[in-house]
Amino acid sequence: MTGTLYPFLRRDPLDVTGSTAAKARESLRLRLHALGEMGPALTACAAATAAALRGGGRIFVFGNGGSATDAESMAGACTAAGLPAISLTADTALVTALGNDVGFEVIFARQLAALGGPGDVAVALSTSGGSVNVLRGLAEAERLGMVTVGFAGAGGGRMAHESLAAHLFVVPSSSVHRIQEAQATLYHLLVALVSADPR
Repeated sequence: MTGTLYPFLRRDPLDVTGSTAAKARESLRLRLHALGEMGPALTACAAATAAALRGGGRIFVFGNGGSATDAESMAGACTAAGLPAISLTADTALVTALGNDVGFEVIFARQLAALGGPGDVAVALSTSGGSVNVLRGLAEAERLGMVTVGFAGAGGGRMAHESLAAHLFVVPSSSVHRIQEAQATLYHLLVALVSADPR
């Protein structure tokens, strides 16, 4: 019965170990590649973000699903480092009210319109680069005069093709897991660079 419900339990332990090791190697390779390729751009993004914060700006982070969890993680890392940051996914009542009463596609744009302004920073997280509500959030952030930062995967989707983020970091992978792992490395480094900037 157990083998029927959980077929992976029938696999050879060496196969599982080998598969896990291969995924770990791919994750490490992708992270190192991303850091090597995106280091200068990440430094420039950190400088723009630090300048915005010196002017009294705040960081707003948003995304869907696993990227929503990453948004909260990044906002928490910022706050722990003494940087003013808000995750637009954290208020469940507000997100569900906007989604139900107005439309899911505006849940980030509406919050930015109410809370954000020139000199603030909008950080959008997406594995596909094509989530409509994330793209509308970036568009609203640009309209407001905010610094726009985007993290995407694969080819960058509409986020890349429509140049919706002034600072864009596209992880070259089609695996959602690998993309999110590399994005986490990048945004944690971004937080470290911004927090190290003298203010």
